[in-house]
Amino acid sequence: MRVEFKSDREFDIIAIGRACIDLNAVEYNRPMEETMTFKKYVGGSPANIAIGTAKLGLKSGFIGKLADDQHGRFIKQYMGGIGVDTSNMITDKEGHKTGLAFTEILSPEECSILMYRDEVADLYLDPSEVSEDYIKRSKILLVSGTALAKSPSREAVLKAVQLAKKNDVKVIFELDYRGYTWASKEETSVYYTLVAEQADVVVGTRDEFDVMENVEEGNNEATIASLFKHSPELVVIKHGVEGSYAYTKSGETFRGQAYLTKVLKTFGAGDSYASAFLYALISGKEIETALKYGSASAAIVVSKHSSSEAMPTVEEIEQLIAERS
Repeated sequence: MRVEFKSDREFDIIAIGRACIDLNAVEYNRPMEETMTFKKYVGGSPANIAIGTAKLGLKSGFIGKLADDQHGRFIKQYMGGIGVDTSNMITDKEGHKTGLAFTEILSPEECSILMYRDEVADLYLDPSEVSEDYIKRSKILLVSGTALAKSPSREAVLKAVQLAKKNDVKVIFELDYRGYTWASKEETSVYYTLVAEQADVVVGTRDEFDVMENVEEGNNEATIASLFKHSPELVVIKHGVEGSYAYTKSGETFRGQAYLTKVLKTFGAGDSYASAFLYALISGKEIETALKYGSASAAIVVSKHSSSEAMPTVEEIEQLIAERS
């Protein structure tokens, strides 16, 4: 089975939400207290996905608000240089700063992220700064959950979803749950459910779906039974090393195996998975093949130092799949 997209659109995908700075520990296997050097990359789930899809050859755009400072300019220059359209990146004029994420790589299994997310520019994207003309030029609008955490970004995203629905643009919801951004799990559940029920495709980890459903340990059957009463036609639930499952509204189930790799760090896997999965869908590949692309891309990124910079090419993904099949 394949997912159908409008063929007459200028952009393959436009992502909306946060673009920030990742400062990844250069020294591995030590706590952050003892880490003296960090390397700077662009970060933030929707920005990473826009970068990942652009590196795979798709025409990608981005809607977001950047700080009026050196970090904001770095993000815009880097994303533009990779091939992401930056025409709808808004510069904040009210003094809000760029979000920072310091990462600690204690071991391949023990990685943590220290976030600086107070009063960050990306959460001040205003609904008036979301352009219908821009959104309707795309096959896909990619929404990531963190952008729903605070107003006015929350309303900007809800407006973008409405405009996408109005203009026959597929809405992809990447759950991207970051607990520190939200006031409570109840609040998260309300807004996640609101967007998930309007989306065409919903992608997340089993834990993220549990947050959305506000349950301790949910199960895939209950999740899809609930979502398929609404707009979604495809739901992808990731189970880490156990692989991922894709469920279609027409009743089909596909399983994607996780590719084992030499893991350096655990972060970045979800964004690279989403980039390659969406690339495969947009390229007209079967859902089962798209799951392989997602898993292969994730395996490549967790074996490298960065998230955005490590986003693989189509050749790298296809080579890994060929070697492992």
